Amino acid sequence: MSTSAQTARHSLPTGEEIVQTLPWRWRAQGRIFLIGGLGFMFDAWDVSLNGVLIPLLTAEWDITAADAALIGTANLIGMAVGAVLWGTIADRIGRKQAFAWTLLIFSIFTIAGAATNTLEWFLLFRFLAGVGLGGCIPVDYALVSEFTPAKHRGRVLTAMDIWWPIGAACAFFVSAGLLAVWSAWQLPLLAMILPALLVFAVRLWVPESPLYLIRQGREAEARKVIDDLVVRTGAAPRDYRIDTTTAGRPMSYRAVWEQLRAVWTHSWRITTVSWVLFLAIMTVYYIALQWMPTLLIEAGYEESQSFIRTAGMAAVGILGVIISTALVEFTGRRYLLAISAPASAALLVVLGWNMHLPGAVLGLLLGFGLVVQIAIPVLYAYVSELYPTALRGSGFGWASTISRVGAGLGPLVFITWMEPALGLAGAFAVCLAAVVAAVVVMMALAPDTTSRHLR
Repeated sequence: MSTSAQTARHSLPTGEEIVQTLPWRWRAQGRIFLIGGLGFMFDAWDVSLNGVLIPLLTAEWDITAADAALIGTANLIGMAVGAVLWGTIADRIGRKQAFAWTLLIFSIFTIAGAATNTLEWFLLFRFLAGVGLGGCIPVDYALVSEFTPAKHRGRVLTAMDIWWPIGAACAFFVSAGLLAVWSAWQLPLLAMILPALLVFAVRLWVPESPLYLIRQGREAEARKVIDDLVVRTGAAPRDYRIDTTTAGRPMSYRAVWEQLRAVWTHSWRITTVSWVLFLAIMTVYYIALQWMPTLLIEAGYEESQSFIRTAGMAAVGILGVIISTALVEFTGRRYLLAISAPASAALLVVLGWNMHLPGAVLGLLLGFGLVVQIAIPVLYAYVSELYPTALRGSGFGWASTISRVGAGLGPLVFITWMEPALGLAGAFAVCLAAVVAAVVVMMALAPDTTSRHLR
């Protein structure tokens, strides 16, 4: 190739630049958003089922609070394993295939849990369901983020979290409805056959991420996806180049510890911030989501009312996500997270002081559900943007893994030691201090990512 031809070629935009400067259209990127969002909804539904199952199985099998806490712990530790495994697998086999497999695995083992009648087998099936479930969020966010234009990415990734309160609310509302018809704890689990059906939509209507294909050196496949996106969005076709200098060798299955070393080698600052934010914020959220029905029952509320109130806490999060979506580009990721995350934890402290006041409890539950769902969408969008394409699935997956470990072990500590020793308000105050510390670390070590192009 002549020098002039090389110069002309290098003046062309890259395939990544084409993808990240396209207009956003429902029939193109919106389709990925909807299918990915449904996967996220079922993820929330399954996690929230722990909050339903803990009081039901405590009564059914006459188990202690510590044993009941293992129900959520087994599921969340499985999610921790799944998050790192599937993040790594997604960086190897692609976002599309990994997403389909995560949905199928967690559906199968969630339903299998309904067929057992012993705590030991039930914990095993909840762990295995978690292994599938844990991969859904990091793979989902990597897939959606890599199809979304840069100027829309903050709002789209933040809006993704609207599916979480929908799923969490459905878990409690549907469970309350099913249990009103037939008081059997198996019914809520059997509803989880629905995510398996989403696998067919993934296979039929979700293309592979073009950024992933470029990194794998699969130029022809990447061009096919990019060209289809251009047509679907109605953008004017332009010549572009695939930058093969960014393509690496096809990834082999690397050891988990090698992948862990890669995310720390990339940037210890980014990885530290990602881990402490996920650990602090998500542990607080999972404690509230999974134990609020039990805490309300212990405070004297009826079982059905406890489920409905917790469902309301989850459902109002839809409004929180809308607020977060509207503010995220205006305020920037870091400042919105720095305000909303501590505020949500502070509301739980006040709740702990007022569990005996029904009116105050409802208002505080709704307040927490609203504010925490301003924080969590920003957290997911922010961390997914901190890592480059080659490490996005793995980096997000490891952060999610750490949060699931914390969320799995946190309730054990919270229920068996912190709450008995410090009282409910005191235990939540410790959680608030952890969230504030995480925010301080973020402000000191990590940059803002608002409107930044993905690499």
